[in-house]
Amino acid sequence: MRQTQIAEQLGMSQARVSRLLKEASDRGIVKSIVVLPEGVNAELEDAIEAQYGLSDAIVVDIDGAADPARALGAAAADYLDVSLVGADVVGVSSWSGTLVAAVESMRSQIQPRAQHVVQMFGGVGDPTVQVQATHLTGHLADVLKAQPVYMPSPAIVGNASTRAAMLADPSISAVVSVWEAITVCLVGIGSVEPSPLLRRSGNALSEEETRDLISRGAVGDICLRYFDALGAPLASPVDDRLMGMAAEQIRAVPRRIAVAGGLDKVSAIRAALLGGWVSVLITDEQVAGQLVSS
Repeated sequence: MRQTQIAEQLGMSQARVSRLLKEASDRGIVKSIVVLPEGVNAELEDAIEAQYGLSDAIVVDIDGAADPARALGAAAADYLDVSLVGADVVGVSSWSGTLVAAVESMRSQIQPRAQHVVQMFGGVGDPTVQVQATHLTGHLADVLKAQPVYMPSPAIVGNASTRAAMLADPSISAVVSVWEAITVCLVGIGSVEPSPLLRRSGNALSEEETRDLISRGAVGDICLRYFDALGAPLASPVDDRLMGMAAEQIRAVPRRIAVAGGLDKVSAIRAALLGGWVSVLITDEQVAGQLVSS
């Protein structure tokens, strides 16, 4: 029972109920016992945190889940629900089905839980998919009672001179200036081969560019910034055309929450952890097992 219910039933103030419960605890009359529910992997989470120096790890049991991405997304939503404070500026990656599931699972807040929700890189690609980027940013801002900040540009432009010209535009430079204020970012971890969502967006790299990245040793990316097996940033053919946060900016964000799962992404996830791209990881039990056994 909640303290308010106890107070109402006993006909006393909630403050007195609180004092009596504290006294009962101090005297040993009342003891609290935590019983871990099924699907909680505390030991595995502790092992990942210790091995990779993370501040938090959430391991989700998705065995038998009809939609693993939605299960991971629900866990991410719960984590954000208890960890965000009203002063945060939240950066969000645009191209992750798991992040879409996380935001759709979140409960609307009564009080503001963030100041702004900011797109970390551009999102205009195929018009039929552009709604993913705007929906993700706008819906997250809505549930957190925050102000959305959209990046009004393609993720990838034609050449470096076009990128420089666009960054000088006031509507874009205003968004870029907010990137430095981001205190929490919510990202996915991609493998070198683009996800179906990214392919449909019109912003995926060409097969030739993907082969070039693999030849350079790339194993994964965050916000289309690629890294090798040890997490070191790699120069990419698209770097000078990408309208998004630089690798050093991403890794400088105080709290970096990654939501990623699936055995096909183990190498990319491990590299992201080794390279310090992530401070909080939300993943599935199979991936977690692979991370601690290596």
